[in-house]
Amino acid sequence: MIDTYRGAVYHNQLDHMGHMNVQYYTSMFDQATWHLFNEVGLTPTYFKENDRAMAAAEQTFKYKKELFPGDVVHIKSKVLEVKNRAFLFLHTMYDSETGDEVASTNTVAVHLDTTIRNPCPLPDAIKVAMKKLIE
Repeated sequence: MIDTYRGAVYHNQLDHMGHMNVQYYTSMFDQATWHLFNEVGLTPTYFKENDRAMAAAEQTFKYKKELFPGDVVHIKSKVLEVKNRAFLFLHTMYDSETGDEVASTNTVAVHLDTTIRNPCPLPDAIKVAMKKLIE
């Protein structure tokens, strides 16, 4: 697994029950996604120069521990499976003080041609980089 995010919980991220709202878990996982993409070559430059994009086709979450203001967290990520036009990856969020797993999400991301708005094959070099994160 690779490090893809580090951050902290702030008071403005709480819900009416006093713990971090799920939208902020999602936001942190989203930021981790962009770091994971960058690691395998799915960079902003790649997307712009090749008229490509990624779309989340399916995502599931598991919440294991509440977070409160001042908690410091980090996310580790890994690729689980690579297909021709999509891949599955896992983000796991940890409490950086205790090391406890706080939450996780599995996502299926689809590679898109933005000119026709349809799925298209991932480049071989990107698939190779993704497969290195599986091993």
